[in-house]
Amino acid sequence: MMDLNTHRPPVVLQTIEAAASAEMPDFTISSSRLTGALLRTLAASKPGGTLLELGTGVGIGTCWLLDGMSQDARLITADRDQPRQDLARRFLGHDPRVTFHYGDTAELILSSAPQRFDLIFADSSPGKYSLLDELLRTLKPGGLYIVDDLLPSPKWAEGQLERATNLVIALEQRPDLQVMKLHWDVGIVIATKRA
Repeated sequence: MMDLNTHRPPVVLQTIEAAASAEMPDFTISSSRLTGALLRTLAASKPGGTLLELGTGVGIGTCWLLDGMSQDARLITADRDQPRQDLARRFLGHDPRVTFHYGDTAELILSSAPQRFDLIFADSSPGKYSLLDELLRTLKPGGLYIVDDLLPSPKWAEGQLERATNLVIALEQRPDLQVMKLHWDVGIVIATKRA
């Protein structure tokens, strides 16, 4: 039977959540467990792949991605908030599959080689609401581009609905992508780059 409450979370997830709650109680925009379970499943579809996460935060999404990745896969996770990323690094930095990039995610996008990534989880403004074309050039044919937080939320800043709507329209109009919109959890789009 389908049970949306059974996710088998990664072992370290609860520890990260507790540390984040204690040390950064105002940071409440981490990936949900449903989104995390989806990220884990999609990461597992890219054995030996190179994955990119834009917006490490405290490492919740990172944790789920790593839980789905094969031992020969690699993840680059980027964030410009040092304290948050330091928390993620504390609990996940021992994993040799992950590289933490501290700095402007826009600079990382602009410096990345074309067709480098098998999966991109864009959870920061650059790569989601800006530099979309530049980021999608780094996605390999058959690669997955994933964005979340596309359904209206009370936490949204002014103008967020328009930006989210414009992103979805832009993705749907691209002939190089096959797009799936999920009106589920926080609102997710999964796009596959056509070969």
